[in-house]
Amino acid sequence: MSDEIRIDEIPVSQIDDFWKIHIKYLVDDNIISDEEDIAYFSGEEYRGILKAHMERAVDKHHMIYFVSKEKKIGAAQYNTYSSEDGKCFILDFWVFPEFRNKGLGRECFKALEQYTKQDGAVYYEINSTKEDSVRFWKTLGFVENGKDEYDMPLYIKKLEE
Repeated sequence: MSDEIRIDEIPVSQIDDFWKIHIKYLVDDNIISDEEDIAYFSGEEYRGILKAHMERAVDKHHMIYFVSKEKKIGAAQYNTYSSEDGKCFILDFWVFPEFRNKGLGRECFKALEQYTKQDGAVYYEINSTKEDSVRFWKTLGFVENGKDEYDMPLYIKKLEE
């Protein structure tokens, strides 16, 4: 039940805590593995861009926690481009390892859908190459939609009415 999942926005003043778990997620889930990628995602360039996008007035970047029974069970980063066509691009979406394989990923996405409608989300897009992640997104109704500028497969899902 997505009404049991609450979304907590992470304010810019608290993003350092998010960055600590973010890099751990990227490494532990084998999304990145080489030192160059680890340095980039830990560095000021990447983090500075996202922080600046969090502070802008339009199409701002969001960092959120998924909370259930007052426990953080996952996190995500996304941008909703309401000034364009309503795309909600999901940069990161994960359920913490101790809460996986319990159907919570599906519930977290349902909560995210409801939450992002307020920002004008019309459809969702994500890139993914990990087989288990792709399988998860497809169970939620995502379909292949070409490749991004880094030649990574893109997946798209229209908002359910």
